[in-house]
Amino acid sequence: MLIGEYLHTIDNKKRLAVPAKLRDKIGKKAVITRGLDNCLFLYPLKEWEALAEKLSKLPVGQGDTRSFIRLMLAGASEVEMDSLGRILIPDYLKNYAELKKDIVIAGLYNRLEIWDKEKWSLYKENAGRNSEEIAEKLGELGVY
Repeated sequence: MLIGEYLHTIDNKKRLAVPAKLRDKIGKKAVITRGLDNCLFLYPLKEWEALAEKLSKLPVGQGDTRSFIRLMLAGASEVEMDSLGRILIPDYLKNYAELKKDIVIAGLYNRLEIWDKEKWSLYKENAGRNSEEIAEKLGELGVY
């Protein structure tokens, strides 16, 4: 299970260290792709394969479905952790997420999200303002 919030930095070679306690769960090879809300998603290979399989079965006759599939699959890149637990973030993904130096890595059960620290702070602030409304909607779905 991938959980927690971790502050890291991107070095000048565009490498980001995966938190030590999560490295075994991510594995030596992983997939990084464009995420939602202008962050990046980092998936262990097994989780990525399950998601890609689901995406490949979506109907491509709808424009919004095609767009989402393209966002996720065409934006994906396989990454390999080096001996220090770092991954190289491709330029196009670094630009997409507007990553600067200070990064937040957030564990979301089956994936990690990679955020620019400032964007993460703003996102959390906005989500916090809507938490009661969100909880009520989840309650209606029987989730919370």
